[in-house]
Amino acid sequence: MKLNFNIDYRTNWGESVYIVGHTPELGDGDESRAVKLELDGVGLWSLSIDVADETRDFDYRYIVRRDDGSTRYEWGRPHRFVVGCDVKSYEIYDRWQDQPYDKPYYSSVFVDCINRRDDRDESQSLYPGSVTLRVDAPMVGSDEVLALCGDDEAIGEWNPENALVMNDSNFPEWSITLPNKEIHLPFRYKFVILDKTTRKLLAWENGDNRVMNIIPEHKSSALVVGGMRFINSRPAWRGAGVAIPVFSVRSDDDFGVGDFFDLKKMVDWAVVTGQKFLQILPINDTTMTHTWTDSYPYNANSTFALHPMFMRLSELGRLNDENRQKYYDDLAVELNALPTVDYERVNNAKNEFMREIFRQEGAKTLELPEFKAFVEANAYWLTPYAAFCVLRDMNGTPEFGKWGEYAVYDEAKVSKFVDEHADDINFVYYVQYHLDRQMRAVHEYAGKHGVAFKGDIPIGISRDSADAWISPRLFNMDCQAGAPPDDFSVLGQNWGFPTYNWEEMNKDGFAWWKARFRKMAEYFDAYRIDHVLGFFRIWQIPMDAIHGLLGIFNPALPYTPDELRHNYDFWLDVDLQTTPFIMDYFLYDFFGEYTDEAKRRFLIDVGYGRYKLRPEFDTQRKIANYFATEEKCEKNDKLCNALLGLVDEVLFIEDPYEKGKYHPRISAQFTYIYRSLTDYERWCFNRLYNDFYYHRHNDFWYGKAMWKLPPLIDSTSMLTCAEDLGMIPDCVPAVMNALQMLSLEIQRMPKDPKAEFGNTWTYPYLSVCTTSTHDMGGIRQWWEENRDVTQHFYNNMLHEQGPAPHYAEPWICDKIVTLNLQSPSMLAIFPLQDWLSIDGNLRRNDPREELINIPANPRHYWRYRMHMTVEELLDAQLYNDYVHSKIKSVGR
Repeated sequence: MKLNFNIDYRTNWGESVYIVGHTPELGDGDESRAVKLELDGVGLWSLSIDVADETRDFDYRYIVRRDDGSTRYEWGRPHRFVVGCDVKSYEIYDRWQDQPYDKPYYSSVFVDCINRRDDRDESQSLYPGSVTLRVDAPMVGSDEVLALCGDDEAIGEWNPENALVMNDSNFPEWSITLPNKEIHLPFRYKFVILDKTTRKLLAWENGDNRVMNIIPEHKSSALVVGGMRFINSRPAWRGAGVAIPVFSVRSDDDFGVGDFFDLKKMVDWAVVTGQKFLQILPINDTTMTHTWTDSYPYNANSTFALHPMFMRLSELGRLNDENRQKYYDDLAVELNALPTVDYERVNNAKNEFMREIFRQEGAKTLELPEFKAFVEANAYWLTPYAAFCVLRDMNGTPEFGKWGEYAVYDEAKVSKFVDEHADDINFVYYVQYHLDRQMRAVHEYAGKHGVAFKGDIPIGISRDSADAWISPRLFNMDCQAGAPPDDFSVLGQNWGFPTYNWEEMNKDGFAWWKARFRKMAEYFDAYRIDHVLGFFRIWQIPMDAIHGLLGIFNPALPYTPDELRHNYDFWLDVDLQTTPFIMDYFLYDFFGEYTDEAKRRFLIDVGYGRYKLRPEFDTQRKIANYFATEEKCEKNDKLCNALLGLVDEVLFIEDPYEKGKYHPRISAQFTYIYRSLTDYERWCFNRLYNDFYYHRHNDFWYGKAMWKLPPLIDSTSMLTCAEDLGMIPDCVPAVMNALQMLSLEIQRMPKDPKAEFGNTWTYPYLSVCTTSTHDMGGIRQWWEENRDVTQHFYNNMLHEQGPAPHYAEPWICDKIVTLNLQSPSMLAIFPLQDWLSIDGNLRRNDPREELINIPANPRHYWRYRMHMTVEELLDAQLYNDYVHSKIKSVGR
């Protein structure tokens, strides 16, 4: 067979176009063996090859190589050559595939869910003398079809009623194959969207008429023109959704906590109310100590394993011992009646039941072909994770540094351990196998009902996780990740996670990240990148610090003393401004009545009213460890917090990697050392501070993000959303726009620093707008927190007159929800608590009981549950009809 490849690509000087495909003649998929095309004229690159007659269908891609050694790649799915019937010659005309302007439509949200097509056509065969047109059109709904209409009689003579319906077998690509002898080349045409049942015209595509002016060289050739994209003329799609953690869902079938199968009923509720998205928090296993402290969903022991807590036990079977089964049935009723999750009792009981059912049914499961296939496909993470779980429980700690001979991961040694503890290892396999089955079943159920699942990718990993044990080289274990101070925490946040060693990760093309994303894509259609700013720079805190105030951005461009002098006229005093500034005149502000005692016990007088901390108390970690052994009382709490605050009293922090270079301390304007500066020194410091945090790093961080994010995002077809709150440098919107990531918009946290509230009418289309997140109180709690803020919002945003009501009455919540629904944002996803707030009969009495997390408290107990069951929610027909009509009325 002869294959003639053609692509119109306008190269620059020093560029050449190559093709690589999964056939021997095109390099067998090996990029180093890619074949160069020849330039024919201005921009047409061509290649003719002969392949064996028995060649089967294969994928291929075009790449552009430059003389400087760099390479440019196409975006998205590869091109595909499809063998026809008795065809000896193919003439293939492709288009270079850049990222489309409407990239979100190409995500699995639309292709596999909202516009899902379960009853696809049989693929059309190419034949001698055929002409095939291929176009990508993922925005065509599941109840719609794409058709070809043009000036030739064979394609309807511009009458949509006679347009030819195209084939959707390779959706989102549509194709049509016509006999060359029945059409008259050249011809003009457009693609149109028709109703699938009635064939009624719904939309013409935008733009000028297309022209088919390629004449095949041989009448017996199969001509294929591909790579086209439908130009959508309809209004941009907008949808609504609900956010709720899995553990918070309540149904009649639960065991004291929401589980994966509860999500089916949440999908049913989404369908009834016209919602298209269900957003949940991370679902990875967080079991570390088997106590309530494991309830924190962002501290996983594996970024691949699912949490056993979310298992629907009844799907595993029933115990043969009727007394034991009754015990668990009764316990489930008792735990499910609790207002919140009893994390320890629920997880201990579920684990106990799973071990009993494993002893009864496990042997059968281990022999199933599906089980063996699961273990084989996931062995790269599953086997080490199983070993980690067994070793954690054997040693009574997840801190693998305390595991003796297993402290350092050794594959051969761990393999032997797995063989020696086969029963315990198989139990872990058994649990993960069933969790995987259940989550896949729920995801498939949601897809068939047109509801997309949106997951959550935490920015950090636990330093006591299987990931850190297996691949410590990928992480900086000698420091901690966190966040700078914000409205939630004036001291900053210290998450305790190690930061990422991006240079090491880059050596294998970010394989760990890509595997993590691909695993998540098995369960989700979209995802939220937690703290996306971490991909630009992470807030890195030294291991001896407790507060986030002593952190620095990494990577960063710290100042040299010379630069501070010459560019800002600020003369750095290393001794005074980079070590804790402690003066006698303000010690009472810290210690109060215990000032004299504090001087004796913790400080050294160095003269002239200045003090320094004693060596045994000169870091926050030492201070915290000391007071952890002291009596818990008000006095010791005050002394401890005062000493921690004194350590924060610095104006600059020396860079840990480039000694002699310095970062201005975040929020330094609130320190006593700042107050001690002259007015001119303060003015100089403010200049260098603002430049450092808001201008200096824009181009630098843009490059870092564009180095990391594109290969990770492109590793799956999930829709990418980002949590872009906090200190947002100008480069962040630029990167997110370039990659078409959806931003997060919250009215009470405006992106414009000059605005008191966000303007919902000006939100960007590529965004997710919401009323609240899991890190803050809902509408009702926020309304009661600050009367001045509430009054401003009431008058200026809701445009209501007079004093604001003390409580957020249902009509107020309804108006806030409506404002967000009417925004241009692609997605409007609200917490379930805020959806319920618009109905006085359904919402909870006390809004403070709806809080999921308190970010300022690193030891918060995550245990919120719905106060009503999903079954009761589904039965609230008047409310559901109202929500459905509200969503529909705003065009979502």
